[in-house]
Amino acid sequence: MKLLEIFKSENNIQLDKKTLVILRWIAIVGQFITINIVYFILNFDFPFIYCYLIIFFGILTNIFLQFKVKKKLLSDFSSILYLTYDLIQLAILIFFTGGITNPFVILLVIPAIVSSTFLSIRSTINLSFITAASLLILTLYHFPLPSSGDLHFHTPDYYLYGIPIAIIIGLIFLCYFGARFGLEARKRAEALTKLELVLAKEHELKTIGVQAAAAAHSLSTPLSTIKLVAKELEKEIGNKEKYAKDIKLLLSQSSRCGEILKKLSMVPLKRDDFFENVRLEDLLGEIINSFKEISNKKFSIKSENNKYDPIVKRKAELTYGLRNFIGNASKFSQSLVMIVLESDNKVTQIKICDDGPGFPEDIKNFLGEPYIHSKNQAIDSKSGLGLGTFIGKTLLERIKANVKFGKYAKTNGAMVTIQWQTNNLLSI
Repeated sequence: MKLLEIFKSENNIQLDKKTLVILRWIAIVGQFITINIVYFILNFDFPFIYCYLIIFFGILTNIFLQFKVKKKLLSDFSSILYLTYDLIQLAILIFFTGGITNPFVILLVIPAIVSSTFLSIRSTINLSFITAASLLILTLYHFPLPSSGDLHFHTPDYYLYGIPIAIIIGLIFLCYFGARFGLEARKRAEALTKLELVLAKEHELKTIGVQAAAAAHSLSTPLSTIKLVAKELEKEIGNKEKYAKDIKLLLSQSSRCGEILKKLSMVPLKRDDFFENVRLEDLLGEIINSFKEISNKKFSIKSENNKYDPIVKRKAELTYGLRNFIGNASKFSQSLVMIVLESDNKVTQIKICDDGPGFPEDIKNFLGEPYIHSKNQAIDSKSGLGLGTFIGKTLLERIKANVKFGKYAKTNGAMVTIQWQTNNLLSI
């Protein structure tokens, strides 16, 4: 990754306004309760009025954000402005209440951590620098820590300087994991959106097929009537040259419409049959046949140990998931794709094997995750972004499958093992 790409903001990064408002109210209520307990119950002396004013301004800004800002999602820039204000406001409050010796100084890292999870890396780095600068200033300049009159809190300099260093190290650590978590969450959300689009297309095709069947069925009766009337007219006036051509044209077009309606009615029947019950071995055979038409690879099914021979429903998740992995095997294999089907009354297992280069070691532990790349350029050029594997794995896991990736011992190629408890497979 290029260094400049780290600082590049993504246009789709946004923060939910409701989330930020709730976080700010929690912070404001906590600050208000804390300074009142310290001042009125513990009777510790500190610039109480200044602290009240700082909290009051925080209340005003949050009321403005909650009721005046109409957008439900804040842009990266707007979010960073509010978080920067919160950071500076808290730093000033801590400045009047002991600075770096105040135990609540750790709360200064919260804005940067929120940014690392929800916002861009550039915003997180900016907030982290402001946080680090605030910690250093609070170490050198601050009011005394509130305490009883006869107690003077004093610490050695090395301890005093160690506090900001420890917090900054913790800040870097937490921001790193927050950024990784946020990035992975956004990638997965985007991949899941594409997954839902795939399923929506499958169901849309099925709906179109059913509507076509209904239309063909409804139009068949009036078309038959038209054809019958045309034949009667042909008998009555077919010998008149003036009308003969028109009648023949009417009959030919009626026959043509009949053939079109017949095709329309046949396609949906196939679609409906596609979603009916079928033997798992037959379903695998149909998927393989569809690839044989566009590939010169050798496909074979080994089913000697298919003892239970399960009958399953033709669900989009099952068909698309199996088709995805068989398609990947066809893409990467040199000449052979082997499907091994094994089943008994407890476990049903499908192994999709090929004689290709196998799964790269550098991404083997991340297979099934979206947006992964291998260092092997030859493999990476074919594999794309890993979305196909992610979608296939997610779809199959939705119907209670367990998907594993490994090596096919006979050819050293790739092997995808898809396993169900037989009862779970029959119930999907």
